Amino acid sequence: MTTRVYGIPNCDTVKKTRRWLDENGVEYEFHDYKKLGISRDTLEKWCDEHGFEALINKRGTTWRRLDESDKEKLTQKKAVALMHTNTSLIKRPVTERGKTRLIGFDEPQYAEVFE
Repeated sequence: MTTRVYGIPNCDTVKKTRRWLDENGVEYEFHDYKKLGISRDTLEKWCDEHGFEALINKRGTTWRRLDESDKEKLTQKKAVALMHTNTSLIKRPVTERGKTRLIGFDEPQYAEVFE
């Protein structure tokens, strides 16, 4: 079963996730948003499954630098457009394993999924 980790390589949480996967012998492909981007279809699928609120990284500088008009009355359509053009807005990492998608890094959750 293929595992794919989506993120940016210099993100501390992505580094922690990749280190955990390496230490636990989980093979994975890394998808770098900065180099490869992300499709709107993929973002829409993730939002349909988890809600756009779970995918937006509101703790980062990219969110804080957005115009207030972009942050107001946020809908899924608006969130997908923002994440598509500003990939740093996507909470990191998003890890896919089969039909399972994990958002962020939670060691007990990873241990359960990758037993």
